[in-house]
Amino acid sequence: MTTDLRRDIEVTETTAPSVAEPARRSRSGMVLATLIAAGLFGLGCSVTGEAVTYDLPAESARYTFEAETDGVKTQWEYLSAKPTADDVTKSQPCMGEVLGIEGECRPEPLIFLRYDLGLELDNTVKAGSDHPITITGYYQERLSTPPTVTNMQVEASFDGGKTWQPVTVSAKGTNTFGATIRNPKKDATGAVSLRTTASDSQGNTVKQTMPTAYRLS
Repeated sequence: MTTDLRRDIEVTETTAPSVAEPARRSRSGMVLATLIAAGLFGLGCSVTGEAVTYDLPAESARYTFEAETDGVKTQWEYLSAKPTADDVTKSQPCMGEVLGIEGECRPEPLIFLRYDLGLELDNTVKAGSDHPITITGYYQERLSTPPTVTNMQVEASFDGGKTWQPVTVSAKGTNTFGATIRNPKKDATGAVSLRTTASDSQGNTVKQTMPTAYRLS
């Protein structure tokens, strides 16, 4: 296994991965993912504690990374190539240094999503109301020059994900978007699902589906 390439992935919020599937291309080099390695055995990767390594080509390529935690499904597509220099701070070194892996290192440009759903104390929202939410895209802190989230689309489902309705979205600031969901009157399901798709200035994308974002009261 060669060690001329290290790229870190750190997963937070609702996105601790259970499956990682790089694009099917010939590989050389290495990507290091610091993640919970459930379900990764048998996929051609090696696991050491919570560290998972993959062979990757040194040239620029587009990758797909998938995760599911507590029913929340996330799929990233992002561009990655061999780093020409370290892109990390001394206070937050790459995990590869802890494992003794040599070579240049930088975090991967995955878009993460943070939600402000404005819920009541019982984690519900009033049925039949127009309810505003805020969604912010962000990146790993160690990425010194992160891209900018340029587009976000939100869909809502009131039947458990069988059908989806687009939600009007507007920019509220850097990487931050607002959306207003028109909640139906409370029915047998009594829950709202959200599906969010975002892209950034470098062509990276994320698609996240929350089967139960909140319940109606």
